[in-house]
This record gives sequence, structure tokens and C-alpha cells, in this order.
Amino acid sequence: MTDLVVAEGLVKRYPVRGGTVAAVDGVGLRIPRGTTLALVGESGCGKSTTGRLLLALERPDEGTVEVSGHAVHSIAKRELRQLRRSMQPVFQDPYDSLNGRMTVGQIVAEPLRVHRFSGDIGARVRELLDAVTLSPALAERYPHELSGGQRQRVAIARAIALDPEFLVCDEPVSALDVSVQAQVVNLLRRLQDERGITYLFISHDLALVRYLAHRVAVMYLGRIVEEGDTEELFADPRHPYTQLLLAAVPRPRVREQARPDTIRQIGEPTGALAQRTGCAFAPRCPLATDRCRTEDPALRPLSGNRAAACHYAETAQVGAA
Repeated sequence: MTDLVVAEGLVKRYPVRGGTVAAVDGVGLRIPRGTTLALVGESGCGKSTTGRLLLALERPDEGTVEVSGHAVHSIAKRELRQLRRSMQPVFQDPYDSLNGRMTVGQIVAEPLRVHRFSGDIGARVRELLDAVTLSPALAERYPHELSGGQRQRVAIARAIALDPEFLVCDEPVSALDVSVQAQVVNLLRRLQDERGITYLFISHDLALVRYLAHRVAVMYLGRIVEEGDTEELFADPRHPYTQLLLAAVPRPRVREQARPDTIRQIGEPTGALAQRTGCAFAPRCPLATDRCRTEDPALRPLSGNRAAACHYAETAQVGAA
């Protein structure tokens, strides 16, 4: 299976009072065509910035991104404009991402007009609304007249208007009710099956990730600390941070039981501005040793098609994660 998206050594720094912060720090990702890679981690770890770098909405300080074999940050503006037909975002809040002064039909038609679609725009809009299970009659309405789920379907219709190969879905259902989340995720899955779309699915909802993603990359303070096939990673996480994330997922319990440490119980992450040596997770890791505090672990391959950035990945076990 060929890779549609290849990112290597991505670094993105932002100036802040007292220095700079590396929102993305040496990230490498590969996403095969027609598959979903989920990017998970706590808020502020760099997930959204990574998505914006892949879409060339921001330029990295270091590293490269290729989509369909094109280096998105070094090609000419005219070529990038053409390439943007192939890669589109779906943002978190469908109310903020839609222009409230435009009708649904105008919103869905906008990319068609920008890229000079040669066919019947009205017919194409109706086709796209049908593809996301919305009535064509909604084309005359405005975003404020729709429910949250309907607005996000409009955003998805706009994103697929030019038949893109790659979508970055940045927390696309977190602003929706749980029942509506399932509908939108099922829609994304169906569109992938029908159109062969490749997804980067950014989320903190591990249940949705397990349902939708083929592979999962776990991010901590700007770095990938574990990556693997979804079921294998959920069944046997090898990085202590991944183990703690999975332990923090709420589970129904018949009676109160002793729980292992979870990510909620071990405090906030050490800031990215902090001077540190060794593993970035060491200040929060219940398994940390002196080696962890002085030697930065590289992301290295493990058995199977997976990798982890932990000195003790083969033996690490936090409680019953």
C-alpha cells in the first residue's frame, strides 16, 4: 500500500514571552492511501498544529511534507493552489467554520467557484448534499437555521466538493452530541469506503479512534511517543503515557475497584518551555528511572508494525492499563 502523505522531521516553533515553544518537535508520519491515521494526545500537545502543517496552512521551521509525491512547502504557489484540490480540512466547530452570511448552497459551492468547476454547480451542490445525507432543500438555509450535526455535514460536503484525496479532520465531532457524533463518524467511514479518501483524524476520544482508525499515533509535548496498528496498540500499549491514556477512559463498573494510576492523577505536563534533559514524560511517569531523566529516548521500532519512544517499551507496564 503506497503512502499518500509523508512527513519527516517536522518542527514548528512559536515565540512566547521568555523564548520559544516547540509546538511540533521532530514529528514524522506516513499515511497510506485510503486509510485513517488517528493523532491522539492531551490538549496543547501539538495535534492541530501538525494537521495545519500537513495542509500547508502553516510552514514548518524544519522538516518536509509530501502529499501525492508533491513537496507542499516548496512547490510554486500555482502548483500549491492546484494541490489544494486534493487536500482539505474539516474543523472542530462547524458554526465557526461556516460563513453565517452565506446560504448552505453558497458554502458548498464556494470551492467549486474558486477552482473554476466547469460543470453544473447547482447539480453538483445537490449531489454533495445528498452524499452527506442532507436534503437539497437545505441549500437555501443559513447555518444558524441548522443543527450542529447538519452544520458539520455541510462542512464535510464542502470539504469533498473537489473530490480530495486527503482530509484532515480536526476534532470534527467533539462539539456535537454523542448520538450525532456516531452519525458523523459513520458518514466519514462511508465516504472513505466509497471514495478512497485518506484521513488524518485528530481526536481525544479514544472510543471513536478505535472505531474509525487503522493506525494510531500518540503525541506528547510535540513528539510522537507511540505509533501502531489500532487494535494492537489498544490491546498492548507499550509507552507508559499511552497506557495511562487508555486507563483514563471511563469504563462501567459493577462495584468500586482499585484503579491504577491514570493520567488525571499524576498532574499536568511539564511545560514545553521548561529546560529538560531526558524523556519529556519522565516527570509524570510512575516508571521513570535515572536513565529516563538524563537520556532522551528515540522513537524506535518494536515487534510488529509499531514503534515507541521509551527506553523500557518492551517491559513497561503501568498498573493494569
